[in-house]
Amino acid sequence: MGFGKTINMSSNGVLFTTDQYLLPGRRLELSISWPAQLNSTVPLKLVARGRVVRCEEGKAAIEIHQYEFRTASQGTAVVQ
Repeated sequence: MGFGKTINMSSNGVLFTTDQYLLPGRRLELSISWPAQLNSTVPLKLVARGRVVRCEEGKAAIEIHQYEFRTASQGTAVVQ
């Protein structure tokens, strides 16, 4: 488990900050706080699964293979 911040994202991938070296090819799940709310009241998170495609000093990128939106409880976001 780790924490980071989203730098950018697309429908295919996410680039984010990390304090750990993530081995390319490794499977990874990200939980990202989503700015929109369900029914304007319920916090959401995007849960994305994929493989690390690159890792450099302080940053890593994954290629998204699967994703879903979930309702978020407080304190569960891994990547913001």
